[in-house]
Amino acid sequence: MRLSVFGCGYLGAVHAAAMASIGHEVVGVDVDPRKIESLTKGEAPFFEPGLQQLLTEGIASGRLSFTTDASAAAGAKVHFVGVGTPQQAGGHAADLTYVNTAIDDLLPHLSAGDIVAGKSTVPVGTAAELAPRISAAGAVLVWNPEFLREGWAVQDTIDPDRLVAGVPSGAEGERAAEVLREVYHPAVAKGTPFIVTDYATAELVKVSANAFLATKISFINAMAEIAEATGADVTQLADAIGHDARIGRKFLGAGIGFGGGCLPKDIRAFAARAEELGRGESVNFLREVDAINLRRRDRAVQLVVDGLGGSVYGKKVAVLGAAFKPHSDDVRDSPALDVAVRLNGLGADVVVTDPQAIENARRLHPQLTFEADRDETIRGAAAVVMVTEWDEYRRELSPEHAASLTDGRVVVDGRNGLDAAAWRAAGWSYFGMGRP
Repeated sequence: MRLSVFGCGYLGAVHAAAMASIGHEVVGVDVDPRKIESLTKGEAPFFEPGLQQLLTEGIASGRLSFTTDASAAAGAKVHFVGVGTPQQAGGHAADLTYVNTAIDDLLPHLSAGDIVAGKSTVPVGTAAELAPRISAAGAVLVWNPEFLREGWAVQDTIDPDRLVAGVPSGAEGERAAEVLREVYHPAVAKGTPFIVTDYATAELVKVSANAFLATKISFINAMAEIAEATGADVTQLADAIGHDARIGRKFLGAGIGFGGGCLPKDIRAFAARAEELGRGESVNFLREVDAINLRRRDRAVQLVVDGLGGSVYGKKVAVLGAAFKPHSDDVRDSPALDVAVRLNGLGADVVVTDPQAIENARRLHPQLTFEADRDETIRGAAAVVMVTEWDEYRRELSPEHAASLTDGRVVVDGRNGLDAAAWRAAGWSYFGMGRP
């Protein structure tokens, strides 16, 4: 089937390449000529495991192409819209400028019977507002939210754990759902749940899923705050309650909290939309979820200050990690980078390393010092702070090796990913998040 994908950022580029890999003919459209030039060469403009191979294979096969010309979408049966919905400047609501612009660019090239499939994370009610414009062009709008995990986005696109399609009522909605089943035929054939809903439910599935995950993370971080006040160990607490099948252990990792381009802005936009609907009280808890999340960054900084005797001024602090999570180069709202910036503001000589995110981090915070080599980063440091749980830091850096390079023996484990007993046995003062 011929498909178009409007927006070739993180979501769109992965979706386009993944759809080509399962046999579709796909054209990706974006207004950024540099991004399109990179993708046309088969070069991924960001780090995502597996994406480079899909791009190379898709372009070589002739099934995948990229352009800045929206007219290239003409003739596609399904048009995906996967542009960004950032937080509004000066507010918490989602900015739909890119969504509206993409629809404006697409409308002249639609044909009767086409399907426009929105994938962007949008406030509930957006699809209902867009649908009349799509219908006037003879096409049908569906809302097909994405559920990608950065670092596993290729896998999540090709082999998702569920597919959701918000469609209009009646025969045209049923037809649109059947076409989407064809688009995702390998996943549907293996039994992946395919859930057909109305527009509002499909929009809410995405934002409520993100709200739940954010709540679970902030819950365990709230327990970490209690653990710190009582001497309890939040990692053992999480293990114990995680054995309850109703709760589960996933997303109960206490630490410096969540970040990235989705969870923080999505829970804020969800709360803002609830206020607009007159139901703000229903999601008031999300504001506390956000506040707890931000407090953990403060706590990590305070642990470094305490570990260095009350002041970090003039002392070298090695920060292991800049991306908001491993297997990504994404530094949007990164807790790791935020901790580094705050320590720098207190006068520490901060050196940051990361396997993939250094260039993105440098563009965002040129005032920091960056070093690609892990060992050079920690050489001569008074304290080491692990804030992104890359294997290079969590598993492959032994406390004995680290001790041979540093001047101090203070380690702050912002992700509770290190073996506390092993580091203490090697002579380190170990500080975890919510751990004695």
